[in-house]
Amino acid sequence: MYKDPSVRDRINSFALVSYIPEPLAGFLDKLRRELVPNCFLRAHVTILPPRPITTCSEEAWATVRTLAPRFAPFEVEMTSVEVFPVSDVIYVNIGLGGKPLQEMHAAVNCEGLHFKETYRYHPHVTLAQDLKPDELDELVHVARVRWAEYSFTKCFQVEKVVFVQNTRRNNWVDLGECLLGQPESKLVGELTDLLVG
Repeated sequence: MYKDPSVRDRINSFALVSYIPEPLAGFLDKLRRELVPNCFLRAHVTILPPRPITTCSEEAWATVRTLAPRFAPFEVEMTSVEVFPVSDVIYVNIGLGGKPLQEMHAAVNCEGLHFKETYRYHPHVTLAQDLKPDELDELVHVARVRWAEYSFTKCFQVEKVVFVQNTRRNNWVDLGECLLGQPESKLVGELTDLLVG
């Protein structure tokens, strides 16, 4: 996502993601920009959707780095382009790998990171959201055509998760990363001293 915006710009909105490797990431990034021209997010699968935390960021990060490495790396297969009916979000569904993503979500959605999700957690990779109703059908068609044309592997390994924080400009900041199956983790950004009641 993005690094080094001013700490003052950061807000109480955190998530846990796993970035998708190349060449699949480059294809997905290009497709997202075709569907939503001002979207500059890196291709990722979300483990904890964006949420406010009820503790300081250091304690939230401690929870992530304690729990996430307990999971071994696993393979994810991206399948078909779908649409969530209530939110009209266009996404690529996940077949293989969906269960460990759900298990990781359930394990890490605890303590200061606990949040009652707006929608039931459904592992996926978002392609487009916040669309106008009259553009949905056309963009779904484009996404399905592009996805069918993609000739490389649609599988990737989830080996690392990244703890991220949002900003007022909706730029996500990488804070820390954990390798799955390994107890060591590292801070890659600057944790704020945000404390919420």
